[in-house]
Amino acid sequence: MTTPGTARDRAKAERTDAILSAAAEQFAARGYSGVSLEDIGTAVGVSGPAVYRHFAGKQALLGALLIGVSERLVSGGLDVASGTDPGMERMRALVEFHAAFAIGNADVIRVQDRDLPYLGDEGRADVRRLQRSYIELWIDALGALVDEGRDALRLRVQACFGLLNSTPHSTSSTQRAHDDTTHLLTAMALAALLAVD
Repeated sequence: MTTPGTARDRAKAERTDAILSAAAEQFAARGYSGVSLEDIGTAVGVSGPAVYRHFAGKQALLGALLIGVSERLVSGGLDVASGTDPGMERMRALVEFHAAFAIGNADVIRVQDRDLPYLGDEGRADVRRLQRSYIELWIDALGALVDEGRDALRLRVQACFGLLNSTPHSTSSTQRAHDDTTHLLTAMALAALLAVD
C-alpha cells in the first residue's frame, strides 16, 4: 500500500479505511442484508450517498473488505515465510501471525463466514484464489515437518484455520487476554498441525 501524497489524498484514504472498518462492524453485527449504505455512512459521520465517492455500492464495499483482508493475509504470510527458516520456526511464525490476525479481525472473520455469498462471481473467485494461495503457503511450510501428501497436509491446514478462526466468537477484548489467547492458540494449533494419527 502506498502512502497518499497530499493532505486531501490522505484524508480520503483515512475516510475509506473508516468506511471499511464501519462496514465490517455493521455487517458482523447485523449481516450484509441487514445493513444499508446509509447505516455505514452514519457510523462514520457522512451521508449514505457520500459513501459512493469511495465505493460503487454495497457489494463493492463488501468486496473491498473481503478481498482486501485476503490480500493482507497472503502478503503477511509471504513476509513471515520469507523472514524465517524452513521448519518449525516458519510454521510457528505462520501460526502466530494468523492467531494475531484472527483475534484482531473478529468482525471480518464473521463477515467472511456468513456474507461471502453476497459477493458477485468475480469477487468470490478473487477471494477463493487468494485463500488458495494462502493455504498453499502453509502446506509448503508444513510439508517440511510432516511427511504426507498435499491432500493430507491441506486437511491439517484447513482444520487448523477452523480452530484459529473460531476465536473471534469467544475471546475477550483486553490486550492481556489477546496475548494469553495467542499463546494458547499457537500451542494448540501446532499440536493439531503436527498430530500423529
